[in-house]
Amino acid sequence: MEILRSIYKRIFITKEVAGEFGGELPEWIEVKEIENKTLQSLFEEILDLGEASALTLAFETQGCTVILDDLKARKTAAKMNIKVTGTIGVIVKAKTENKIPSAKAVFEKILETDFRISDRILKQAIHLAGEQP
Repeated sequence: MEILRSIYKRIFITKEVAGEFGGELPEWIEVKEIENKTLQSLFEEILDLGEASALTLAFETQGCTVILDDLKARKTAAKMNIKVTGTIGVIVKAKTENKIPSAKAVFEKILETDFRISDRILKQAIHLAGEQP
């Protein structure tokens, strides 16, 4: 969470994403209501509720970057010209902006969870962060 806070000026999430978080959110994360419920319903036909609401909010918030790891959601965002990054991109950005001392160390912690990443992508991300795999 602190990595997010260190590299992004403002962070918005939907009430659906807040519900999936399952805990108390830091005060610096703002929960925003979606206006275009029709668009969200269309997204829900192909995506989970959290991704559908996040994409709708990103569509409504011009010039933002949406953080998505789900491949189908990322492809949908790309089709709509919504700037997208993922957990890996956030970590690489934090390292290249000197917000964290080691991307590799963060990746090692993440790999202890149920987060999945191929060895090839992991090595590529560590390289992009300016570190040795």
